[in-house]
Amino acid sequence: MFANLEFTNPEFLWMLLIIPVLMLWFFLIRKRDSADLSMPSTTGFQKGNFWSKTKPVLYMLRLLALALLIVALARPRNVEVSKRTKTTRGIDIVMAIDVSASMLAKDLKPNRLEALKDVATKFVQKRPNDRIGIVVYAGESFTQTPITSDKTIVQNTIRKIQWGQIEDGTAIGMGLGSAVNRLKDSKAKSKVIILLTDGVNNTGFVDPKTATELAKQIGIKVYTIGLGTNGTAMFPVAKDLNGKLIFRNAPVEIDEDLLRYIASETEGQYFRATGNKKLESIYNQIDKLEKTEIEELKYYNYQERFRPLVFFAGFLVLIEMTLRFTVFRSFI
Repeated sequence: MFANLEFTNPEFLWMLLIIPVLMLWFFLIRKRDSADLSMPSTTGFQKGNFWSKTKPVLYMLRLLALALLIVALARPRNVEVSKRTKTTRGIDIVMAIDVSASMLAKDLKPNRLEALKDVATKFVQKRPNDRIGIVVYAGESFTQTPITSDKTIVQNTIRKIQWGQIEDGTAIGMGLGSAVNRLKDSKAKSKVIILLTDGVNNTGFVDPKTATELAKQIGIKVYTIGLGTNGTAMFPVAKDLNGKLIFRNAPVEIDEDLLRYIASETEGQYFRATGNKKLESIYNQIDKLEKTEIEELKYYNYQERFRPLVFFAGFLVLIEMTLRFTVFRSFI
C-alpha cells in the first residue's frame, strides 16, 4: 500500500509543524496561564478526579483530527504504473559468415569460427526487437536461416555452423549477393548486412562489386569485418591418415581494400578483428550504431487515499464533542 504512495500537494505537509506547537501551548503555556482556585478541602471533588486528569485526551483527539485533515489536504494516492513497448523502427539484419577452411585458423581462441559463433550469439541476444537471418558462404553460399524474429532459432543456427558444410573457397561476392537477396523484399525501414571474412575473394560467379551495387540500390547498409591477426597464423593445410587436420604457420591475407570499398559504397563501416576481444568490441560497436527506435507507453492508475483520512478525522471530532458534552461536561 505504501510502496507506491505519493502526495499530489506535498506542500501542505509543512502545516504538520503546527501540531507540536499546539501541544506545547496546551501542556505548558495554557496550564501556566490558567487561574488557580484555593480550596480548604477537595473532598467533594474526589469522585471526578479520574476524569479531570484524563481531560487532555479531548485536546489530543482534536489535534489528531487536525493532523489527519492536513495529510488529507496533501492528497495521498497510490500510483500503479504499467508499461508497454512498441517498436517504431524495426531493423532487418543478415549476417553473412565465411565458413571456409581458413576460419579454423588458431589466431583467435579456440579458432576463428568458434570465436565468431560465440560473439554473434551474444549479438543476437542484444537485438530482441529486430529480425535476423543467417547466410553462410565458402566456395558457394546459401541461406542457413531466413530473416526471423525468433531469436532462439537464430542462436541455435549460429551454434550449429561448422566448417565443411559446403565447397571450400572464399566467394565474398556470392555471400554478399545471397544476403542482399534475403533483404530485397524487406519492408523494414533499415536493412543491414554484417559481412565477415578472413580471406580474399577467389571463387564464385558473382563479382563482389556487382553485389555491392545491388545492396546500394536497395538501400542496404553493409558492415564488413576482416577477421585475422596481423602477420602469420596457424592454418589447416591438410589432413593426416586419421583425418585429423594438420596446421602450419602461414601469412594472413585479407582483402581489406575490397572490404573497405563495400562498406564505403553502402554507407557502412569496415572493421578489422585481430583477436577475440577486438571481435567482441566490433559487434558491440555495430550494436550501438544500429539502434532500434522503441516507444515506451506508460499507463498510470491512481487510487485516492485522502477520503478515509477525512472520514476518520470527522469520527475523532465526533467522539471529542460527544465526550466533551457528556462525560467531561462537569470539568470543562
